[in-house]
Amino acid sequence: MLTLRVDADTMARTRLAPSPASESMAWLRLTAASGRHPVFGDPGPLARASLAHPDVALLADLLPQNGDTYTPDLLTPQPGTDAQRRDLLDEQIAQIEAAAQDDLETQVFTYTRTHWNRPLLATTRRIAESGRMQRHLANGLARFWRDALSEGWPELRSIIDQDIAHRATAIATHGVGRALGALHPDMDWAGDAVTLAKSWDGEIDATGRDLVLAPGVLNWPNVIIQVDTPGQFVLYYPAQRIGAGRGRRSGRIAQVVGNARAALLADLETPRSTTELAARIGCTPGTVSYHLSALHRARLVTKVRDGRYVLYQRTAHAAGLLEEARG
Repeated sequence: MLTLRVDADTMARTRLAPSPASESMAWLRLTAASGRHPVFGDPGPLARASLAHPDVALLADLLPQNGDTYTPDLLTPQPGTDAQRRDLLDEQIAQIEAAAQDDLETQVFTYTRTHWNRPLLATTRRIAESGRMQRHLANGLARFWRDALSEGWPELRSIIDQDIAHRATAIATHGVGRALGALHPDMDWAGDAVTLAKSWDGEIDATGRDLVLAPGVLNWPNVIIQVDTPGQFVLYYPAQRIGAGRGRRSGRIAQVVGNARAALLADLETPRSTTELAARIGCTPGTVSYHLSALHRARLVTKVRDGRYVLYQRTAHAAGLLEEARG
């Protein structure tokens, strides 16, 4: 059992926030390992191509591999408090670039040596020792986000925002302690501590720190505790509505959320162009194009060029999923 001791000050400063950096690291780790998310599937060719950039590759080398049990906290800075949440990623990128060299060396050299099953690459060590690693990591996050996640972020953000609204209501109704105990089956609230079921025993003093509760989508179904950066305490937990269909024949249908995409799939029994679809479902061509791109990445629609037009049609797999939903 892992016990995280907190005090009244910590509880008073508890807040909920999304973490674009954490979502990026989860997606990058899957990409580098040629893995698949249990709900969202393959990260895709754009994510893999981004690994060719040296700063993205450097970032990936600092992520756990093959049984490693540690991710440097500096890669996922505690989310800020921007009221509009438009600049959360920019804030986190700036925090990475401003990370203290002493903290970086402690996490990159000392903690990886303790918790990794592999040595740090010599090239990675040299960059860390040069004092320029922070800038490279910040640039790597910005680059991977642009290449692999920026287009799909509105969809992920919708899931995160709905979870935050649900948890905020629970806190207002039942209090912070009870809400903490309801975040995950392996978590509990002990009155003065958050406990997490582990195969080993440990205790961490998190008193006097802000506690940020960050719903995870691409980290699903993991619970992650982040306490190594001085003054920071972030608890990542699985957002609701992720994995609800995990037992079904395909998890890809989880990528199709909202009425617009359902309407598009229903209307693509025969091939249609973006312009035609926009007129039929009452959306702008740009919005339809965005949704079709997501459906195509999920292999729920095909596309072929016919003269001046690109025609889309649902796949047999999508047709089966629609039939299943009707049943």
